[in-house]
Amino acid sequence: MSFKQFYMATKVKECSTNAYNLKVLADSCEVNDVLAMISPRWKMQILYSISKGVRQFNCLQKTFPSLSDQVLGKRLKELVNEGLVEKTMLADTVPQQTLYTHTKRAEALLEIILELYLWGKKEWDLQACTVGKKLPV
Repeated sequence: MSFKQFYMATKVKECSTNAYNLKVLADSCEVNDVLAMISPRWKMQILYSISKGVRQFNCLQKTFPSLSDQVLGKRLKELVNEGLVEKTMLADTVPQQTLYTHTKRAEALLEIILELYLWGKKEWDLQACTVGKKLPV
């Protein structure tokens, strides 16, 4: 979803300053489109976990116990549709198992996310990931 689509789907009073600001951002800043694509809650955490070997739905559930099945499924579908994750159905398994693997495209994104994290840690004196597991530095 682009920032413009997000703006159009957001319920805001038409004549409010917030509506005006959202419109200006939607019309003028493509960076917001990129940020909107990667910023939904849990998305980067799921992608990072897949890249570290957590490749099945039930293992992801155990990694993030407070994440609902519905949101996990939605984020996995988004990651697959965006070409960041590949979904493989294992043929000779009962019940049938699904494996998720990250793509080269995901590796490039995760490198950028790690650089952003390191920059934030340095420039804003951020503590190492206060929620969940720490990113390797």
